[in-house]
Amino acid sequence: MRMSQKPTVGRAVHYVSHGTPLRSDGSQAFPPTCRSATVTEVDPDDPGRVGLCVVNPTGLFFHPLSAGGSVHDDTGAQLGGTWHWPERV
Repeated sequence: MRMSQKPTVGRAVHYVSHGTPLRSDGSQAFPPTCRSATVTEVDPDDPGRVGLCVVNPTGLFFHPLSAGGSVHDDTGAQLGGTWHWPERV
């Protein structure tokens, strides 16, 4: 894992939602989407794996390390279930 920044509790990151399952035609009702999230815990053995509190339009989603956490996406692919640093604009 290569990161220019170190995740710490309280840092703002982006979480990529999984979206809904694929339909038979390959489309999704809700595709993967970037959501605002806050780091709630950091895996001491793998700093790229963190626990998150994700802010969704319908409420909060907690993704703790005890449930597997979320891994850092350093590829830029923004795969569902991963987190990345907010883009600079």
